[in-house]
Amino acid sequence: MTGEVGSGKTMLCRMLLEKLQQHKVEAVYLANPSLSRDELLHALADGLGLGLNLEGQRVNIIMQALQNLLEKKSKENVRVVVLVDEAHAMPLDTLEELRLLYNLQIGDHKLIQIVLFGQPELNDKLNQPNMRQLKDRIVHHFSILPLSKNIIESYLLFRMRTAGYRGPNVFSPAIVNLINAASDGLMRRVNVLADKSLLAAFIDNTHHIEKKHVQAAIRDSELASHGLKYKSLVKRALLLSGIALLAGILLGMSWLMLEHL
Repeated sequence: MTGEVGSGKTMLCRMLLEKLQQHKVEAVYLANPSLSRDELLHALADGLGLGLNLEGQRVNIIMQALQNLLEKKSKENVRVVVLVDEAHAMPLDTLEELRLLYNLQIGDHKLIQIVLFGQPELNDKLNQPNMRQLKDRIVHHFSILPLSKNIIESYLLFRMRTAGYRGPNVFSPAIVNLINAASDGLMRRVNVLADKSLLAAFIDNTHHIEKKHVQAAIRDSELASHGLKYKSLVKRALLLSGIALLAGILLGMSWLMLEHL
């Protein structure tokens, strides 16, 4: 699962962790990806309740103990899932160790399932030639896209209702447009801007969010120049593309004229 900073990867990971605990699934959550291969095995052993028994043991003993435990849980119909947050920061050797763990199986049944959450840089790591074996084992690959304007509008109303608010929607379509443009559809920014806009409206003693409240939230969040910078980059890219196209046309015309001389 990949997505930009602030797109909601960690929130999704924690929600998945809560949902899995409601079923016959034992989940191990790794919040710190900067682990060596040995530290990864120790972290998994701790997560599965083997930490005290394997303290100070050699890596091969820890690996065998993990395999024995996973085989036991498999026979008890208990699935084990490892959730790795911020996986883009995980060293390549540690990712390779995850692949070796994923290879553990009884017959055609895998003893462990692994879910990686990371920024798009994770894709760059997996595209390296030495990571081909790990990439080939990925069954599902999802990307978290920025929220659209319509989804942001529904999301904000949902958050207000969850908080206990039962009045009319305080975020008008025009206000949602402002928040959408300033946040680039990233959930974390949407949350910050909406929260600060509500606070600005509260200080202003008004029930509805106004343009000035969102603008104050944008300034306070230091996002004021973000949208302008993005638009500037787009205009520059379009300008350069137009110049390149014009140059190509002129070059083609010059070549045709030389052909007829």
